[in-house]
Amino acid sequence: QVQLVESGGGLVQAGGSLRLSCAASGSIRRVISWGWYRQPPGKQRELVASSPQDGSTNYADSVKGRFTISRDNAKNTIYLQMNSLKPEDTAVYYCKSGILSSSGAYLDYWGQGTQVTVSS
Repeated sequence: QVQLVESGGGLVQAGGSLRLSCAASGSIRRVISWGWYRQPPGKQRELVASSPQDGSTNYADSVKGRFTISRDNAKNTIYLQMNSLKPEDTAVYYCKSGILSSSGAYLDYWGQGTQVTVSS
């Protein structure tokens, strides 16, 4: 059994910062990839940032230069540092991870989501 647990959401004023964390636990052999997604009110879920197996990072155009994704492989944890937040960043943020479990199965797992609200 594998679980992803997110933390760090909240309410912040425009221009402020937040740091999200997502920790994977359970029967993990290896965490392969990470991604942060968000779902604004009334809209579809969208990719915000990703950290694939090769260690590269990718960002949506809307967050480039403001958000930074980083990973701590020893802790099976991913972070999303969000700076210069804008009201349009308001959304539920989800982490997603591609994980090779101890049984040898490779599956995608999702966190429970954390609310980020940016006031103007």
